[in-house]
Amino acid sequence: MKLSKNFLITWSVVLLATVAALLLYWRYSDRPWTRDGQVQANIVGIAPRVAGPIINIPIKDNQPIKKGDLLFEIDPSTFQAAVDQSTAQVQQADATALQNQQNLERTNQLYATKVVDAQTLQNAQDTYTGSIADVNAAKAALQSAQLNLQYTKVFSPVDGYLTNMNTSVGTYVNAGEQLLALVDSSSFWIAAYFKETQLKHIAPGDKVKITLMGHAWEPFGGVVDSVGWGVYIENGSPAVPQLLPQVYQTIDWVRLPQRFAVRVETTDKPPIPLRIGQTVSVAVEEK
Repeated sequence: MKLSKNFLITWSVVLLATVAALLLYWRYSDRPWTRDGQVQANIVGIAPRVAGPIINIPIKDNQPIKKGDLLFEIDPSTFQAAVDQSTAQVQQADATALQNQQNLERTNQLYATKVVDAQTLQNAQDTYTGSIADVNAAKAALQSAQLNLQYTKVFSPVDGYLTNMNTSVGTYVNAGEQLLALVDSSSFWIAAYFKETQLKHIAPGDKVKITLMGHAWEPFGGVVDSVGWGVYIENGSPAVPQLLPQVYQTIDWVRLPQRFAVRVETTDKPPIPLRIGQTVSVAVEEK
């Protein structure tokens, strides 16, 4: 009797454990979740459009930046000299054009009275036309010089956060070389990596619950924006690694399902400000 009772208890525990495992597996499959998620945002690389030494940096590392704030200023003296020179060239071209215009008017009068021939008139016309082209070229050069002078002051193109600033006054910068990085404060999203076996249960518009590491009791809402269409394949991929996300498998001797990035947009205010690289858990809510 006692043996039968123990046998019954044992099989009851096994049955309950099996049912619990099946329920958990069903829940995991039908309402997928992952702890493999990270906060991401767009990084705006700041590069000057002209070269020269920096003379002013009114900002500090990690400070919030507003669109239009001055980030740094390059020594404008060389570019101001170029503007002055181009201005003088425009004035000179205008004077030459005026002189050639007056000469053309006199030549027209002389040709009307048969004093000069047609070739002389045509030469005067060609000279005046060439001087007008010189005026236009001088004005274009002046406009370019003025733009370069404006480019000595570099302003923020977006609202964001300055990060990893390693630049001091006196640093010589080259045109086109990225000097600063701005985190676009309006572009934060969650990259949640789900197994390919779970993707059939995930669709754009699905509501999710997001939890930041260290804030397990402060979840906030989000929504699936889209599901990634590819990951970088290390062996034989035609794509450059930076063009597709690299998702590494953790166990080499087991054939694991690949994980794809699911882009999640937040719909609620997170408990703390989001930062790139924060670890998050994402659970798809019941539809």
